[in-house]
Amino acid sequence: MSVSSSPAALPPRRLAVAPMLDWTDRFYRYFARQISRHTWLYTEMVTTGALIHGDAARFLRFDDCEHPLALQLGGSDPADLARCARLATEWGYDEINLNVGCPSERVQSGAFGACLMAEPQLVADCLKAMQDVTDRAVTVKHRIGIDSIADYAYLRDFVGQVHAASGCTVFIVHARNAILKGLSPKENREIPPLKYDYVHQLKRDFPALEILINGGFTDWDAIAAQWPAVDGVMVGREAYHNPWLLAEADARGWGDTHALPTRREVVEAMVDFVAAQIAEGVPLKTMTRHILGLYHGMPGARQWRRMLSDPALLRANDPRLLIDAAKAVELRRAA
Repeated sequence: MSVSSSPAALPPRRLAVAPMLDWTDRFYRYFARQISRHTWLYTEMVTTGALIHGDAARFLRFDDCEHPLALQLGGSDPADLARCARLATEWGYDEINLNVGCPSERVQSGAFGACLMAEPQLVADCLKAMQDVTDRAVTVKHRIGIDSIADYAYLRDFVGQVHAASGCTVFIVHARNAILKGLSPKENREIPPLKYDYVHQLKRDFPALEILINGGFTDWDAIAAQWPAVDGVMVGREAYHNPWLLAEADARGWGDTHALPTRREVVEAMVDFVAAQIAEGVPLKTMTRHILGLYHGMPGARQWRRMLSDPALLRANDPRLLIDAAKAVELRRAA
């Protein structure tokens, strides 16, 4: 747990890794931070109920190296969200983000996620309640619309109303509609068309707001092409499956030209962390599943994935498996 203090000077949100359920846990985030120093990292969505009625430490724990770090909350009760914002502040998060983009029916049944786009005043009330109890940035992540609503005016009015009523100044926009009935969360990430132009227009209409764009970015050409039009880019699954994408982030996004680590150095940096977690009772397989993409697209990548997924090898809970797997990759590349 971090000690609460006034927020330190933080890098601008030029690039961020999206909150992804079951993926952006503290083990993935520690790994990602070994590759990029400045990329903003977001937790998985955590519901207010899980924090208030469950094991808060399980969801809020993180390593100090993970900064800059945002906690994403799912909820729609202003009082509950304020309570969770206090917890996030006490734990030392740099930002508290409200999920107004998840389209799953399970989330809808809890009256939060993308369905909240139909209630901009409630969204504003939620954000204001959190702002009133924290000195950390309170932000919102949302879609461009819901269901068949396809006009830009809906997005413009939503952002305008939320900003006017809450004072929120940071909007992270997934550039697709959310289809609340009939599409799975996976289909909602693929089927509704991307409309980057809506997000670009939003920035032109609200130049004083910080606008980040999310949705479909898989390479640096696509990411860099967005920066003239918006303040930052949020990358999702590509940063998980191909984490070395983040190796260029510090130089491209923040002009930090420090020497990049090698993949082998990243592996070595993970070993002590993994060993410490194993000593606390965390199974090795819980952590290795997040680093399978380290050698994505390179000779030996299959061997790396095979060794770190092998139940027989994982059963020993020996962190040296990471080094053995890296050596196997190097032998394969040298052959």
